[in-house]
Amino acid sequence: MASKQFDIKSYTGFKGITLLCLIILYAPLVVVTIYSFNASQSLTNWEGLSLRWYVDVFSGPESAKFKTAAWNSFVIAIIAATTATAIATLAATGMVRGGRFRLRPVSFGLISLPLMVPEIVLAVATLIFFNSIGFQRGLLTILLAHIAFCIPFAYLPISARMQGIEDSYEQAALDLYATKRQAFTKILMPLMMPGIISGFLLAFIVSLDDFIITNFVKGAGVETLPTAIFGSVKQGIKPNIMAISTLLLSLSIVMVTISYFVSKSDNTK
Repeated sequence: MASKQFDIKSYTGFKGITLLCLIILYAPLVVVTIYSFNASQSLTNWEGLSLRWYVDVFSGPESAKFKTAAWNSFVIAIIAATTATAIATLAATGMVRGGRFRLRPVSFGLISLPLMVPEIVLAVATLIFFNSIGFQRGLLTILLAHIAFCIPFAYLPISARMQGIEDSYEQAALDLYATKRQAFTKILMPLMMPGIISGFLLAFIVSLDDFIITNFVKGAGVETLPTAIFGSVKQGIKPNIMAISTLLLSLSIVMVTISYFVSKSDNTK
C-alpha cells in the first residue's frame, strides 16, 4: 500500500500562523525602510518622500564617524571571512575526505559549537580569554573573535558541497598520474567553488552584522558600523540611523541572495 504524502499546508491554521510569523519578523524592517525616506525629522509624522537622510549619512555631521566605522566593519569582515573560509575548506576536506578517524564526531562538534552556544556566552568567554592572556582589546581582538565564530558558517555550505561530490573524480585523476595535490587543486577545488563562495558570503555578512561579540571585545574608541549605530541610538533614534540600517539591510539581502543563487545554479547543472 502506497504511503500518502503529507502536505503541511493542509493543516488547519497553517497559513494564518505563517502570515503572523512573517509579519512579526519583517514588519519592523519594512517600517524602518519606509521611514528612512521620510522628509521629516520626526519619527511619527510623515511629510513625504525624501533622500535627505541618505545624503546626511555621507555628508552630515556624523558622517565621519560612520565612515570610519563602516571602513572598520568592511576590512574586518573581508579578512575574517577569507580566513574563516580557508580554515573551513581545510576542515571540510579533512572531515569529508579524510576517512574515518576516532575524533571525527568530536571535531565536528567543536566546529558546530559556536552555532549552538548563545552568542552572549561566546562574547563573555572571548572577553575573559583576552583579558586572561593580557591581550589589549582593539581591531585585532575583533578580527580574531570574528574569525572564530565565522568558521561554522563557512564550513556548512562547503561541507555540504563536498559531500555531493563523488570521490571518483579524484580517483580518476590519480589513475591518470596526477599527484594528490593536483587532484585537489585541479579537480576538487573547482567543483567545490560554489560552496566556497557561498561560505565566504555567509561568513562575510555574519561578521559585518555582528554586534554582541564585537561590543564585548572591542577596545575604547574602536567602532564598527553596528556598534556605532547602537551608540547613536542610545542618544535617541534619528532618521539617519534608519537610513544606515536600511543600507546595511540591503547589503545583507544582496549578499544572501547571491549566496543562494550561486548554490542553486550549481545544483541545477
